[in-house]
Order: sequence, then C-alpha cells, then structure tokens
Amino acid sequence: MNWLASLSLVSDTTSAVASVAGVLGAIWLLACRKRWYLQRALPACLLGAAAVTLAIYLVVEKLWRPFPDPIEIPIYVWIGVALAALLLMVPRTLAARRVLTRVVSVLAALLVVVAAAAQINMVFAAYPTVGSLFGLADANSVSLDQVPGPEADVVTGSPLDTVWSPPPSLQTEGELTSATIEATASNFSARPAQIYLPPAYFADPRPLLPVLVLLAGQPGQPEDWLNGGKLAETMNDFARDHAGLAPVVVVADATGSTLANPLCVDSPLGNVDTYLSRDVPTWIESTFQVDPNPRSWAIGGLSYGGTCAIQMATNHPDIYPTFLDLSGQIEPTLGDRSRTVNEAFGGDESAFEAVNPMDLLETKRFPDSGGAFVVGADDDEYRAGQQAMYKAAEAAGMDVRYSEIPGGHSFAVWSEGLKQQLPWLMQRVGLIS
Repeated sequence: MNWLASLSLVSDTTSAVASVAGVLGAIWLLACRKRWYLQRALPACLLGAAAVTLAIYLVVEKLWRPFPDPIEIPIYVWIGVALAALLLMVPRTLAARRVLTRVVSVLAALLVVVAAAAQINMVFAAYPTVGSLFGLADANSVSLDQVPGPEADVVTGSPLDTVWSPPPSLQTEGELTSATIEATASNFSARPAQIYLPPAYFADPRPLLPVLVLLAGQPGQPEDWLNGGKLAETMNDFARDHAGLAPVVVVADATGSTLANPLCVDSPLGNVDTYLSRDVPTWIESTFQVDPNPRSWAIGGLSYGGTCAIQMATNHPDIYPTFLDLSGQIEPTLGDRSRTVNEAFGGDESAFEAVNPMDLLETKRFPDSGGAFVVGADDDEYRAGQQAMYKAAEAAGMDVRYSEIPGGHSFAVWSEGLKQQLPWLMQRVGLIS
C-alpha cells in the first residue's frame, strides 16, 4: 500500500480530480425538480450556509482573533461551500423516493466537502500525501527507550565529514521518536517533541552531531514538521548524500496548544523563552549524545516558529548562533502592537522593545551569528517583513542570506526552504565542509 500512502494531495492532477468530483456532487444536489425543494429548501440552505460562514468569519477575525494575521477569504468561501453541501444533503435525501437515490445524495454532499477540503489543503499544503493525512510516518519510528545510550568512542572534528568514515553496516535511514521535554526552569506546559535521529547516530563509534531545533507555526503542532514539512524525507535525503551524517533534529513545542499564541517570550501567556533557551537545550544534552558546543546548534521555524527562531537568535545568541526563519513575522504579535504590549507585557512598551528582534538588531551587534530568511514569492503578507528583517540582520553584523521560493504562506515553501538551506546551515554548524 506504499503507492497509496505516497499519493500526492497537492498536485495539479489531484486538484483537477477533486474539482470535477465536487462539481458533479454539486450538480446532483442542485438538480431536484420538486417545487418545495427549489423554492424553499435550496434558498434556505444556501442562505444558512452563507450566514454561518459569515458568523465564523466575524468571530475568528473580529472577536476571538486567535491568529495574528487574517485567514485568506478563499478559505472562508470553501468553508461556506462545504457547509452548503451538508445542509442541502438533508432535504435532497428527503426528496428522494428510492434508497439508492438517497445514498447518492449523501455521497454527492461528501464529494463537495472533500473537494472543498482539497482546495483548502492546496493553499497550505499541510498534508502533501495520503500518508501524511493519516499520520503514517515516512521514516522508521522507535520509542525513546529504544534509542541507544552514550557510546564510549566518539568521532569529533570540524567539519565533521572530513574525519568521519561510516561503518559498512550503517543503516540507510534515520529514526523518529517522541518525548516530553521536562520544563524544569520554565514550567511551560508543552506537548511532546518530535525527534529525528540520523543514521550516523546509531553508529559505533558515534560522531558528535550538531543539533537543529525546529518550531511549528500557529495554529500548529510539532507533528506538522513531519507531515507538511517533510522533515524525515529531507533529512534522510541529506544523510544519504553525506555518508549518514545529518543533524539531530528536535521539533519542540513553542505554543502549548494548537491555537495558543504565547509570543515566544516569558509572559503571563507562558514562559516560552525560558523553555527554549534553558529547558530544551538541557534536556537534549542530557538525553542524546550530541556536540555540546553552541556553534553546533541551530534553531529554525515556520511562520510563528520563524519569528520565534529569530527571537531566540537575537535574545540568546550564545545558545542559538545560527537560525532559519521561514516566513516569520517582523515582530511577535497578537494581531497589533497595542494588544500585544497590553496582554503580554502589562502595557510596558519598553519591556516589549527589550526582547523584540528588530529593536535588538538596531541597537546591538551580532558578529558571531548567522541565519537564513526564506519566504514565498507570493506571500504578500510576510515578504516585506522578511526583507526588512534580513536587511536589519545584515546591518547588525550577522552572516545572513535571503531567499524567495515560488508559492505563498504554505508548507510547499517551508519544506522546500528547509531543503534548500540545510547544506548552508550544516556548513555553519560544522557538519560538512
């Protein structure tokens, strides 16, 4: 069944098939000749779907505002289409005389819903394959207690690939595991982290590998990097090209829940800064045999996680001197500066400026830090901010690079961004020459 798990959900073919199926389903739902259906049921369902969709929009964008940036209008349109299909399914089924016709009505509604979901997924590319949709890992998985402990013999050097010789029996792919990182210093309530260990980690003697801490977006979860982010695939491909060498990757939770937005700072919203700067490094070093030199550590993330990465790089350059900012915001935000300062900093603007990356880049120098800024060429919401951050980082003495990738604010950009920037990042942390 590997062919089914690897079936693309974001290809042009998939989009076309889903669209055709959705249109056929919609035609069936609309093609009823009964007068009561056409004059009362159909208008009522369409108006009801529009009203519910509008209510969702107002609650999410105007009242609740769980996300710092607005959701694209086409997403709400597709939500409305799905709701209309579900509402129409009821009278369309009641209008049918035969069981088969009723079954077809239900299937037609489901086709429209699936088509709408497919179109939304095309925007974000959160689930690129059938396997990712159902959580089927694209790498071997082990429990943490199955990971080998410290080896007596280790290989060190910089670049590491110049002194490393892989054993003949080295496995060809890495392993995935997960664990809850103890929040001893921060007391931050984090979800389990996802960890990728490359083939070289299971060798004896073991090379002391660098560490890459990755962060997901908001809304999001660590598993997003395994699904839309294609983490295991990217790392396995890199290891295959470098004799089994790749970083130990820890996808830490920087939000605490899917919808939470603690801004990656220490505040009443959660002590995320302390969690990422103290708890996570301490746990990694005590759990895995890795290179403890900060020069061998990097942090990266997408969207909210990208903002968080540059926050860590500017607030803790001694811990994370290398970073990857994928479509991050120009500053941590709850939607606007006033709300952010009031809710997270008690109204103290100076407290916000003391940890805000842009303010730090304008007032301090970072000659030993470096990183990459990546954004979608069609990402009008974030592109200007990424350009401004890149220029500020360069002016502050950082070794930085900027790249645009075809696409918008989606996993298609972020997965490709990690793939493209990984060799440069691994040169900076001393893994490859």
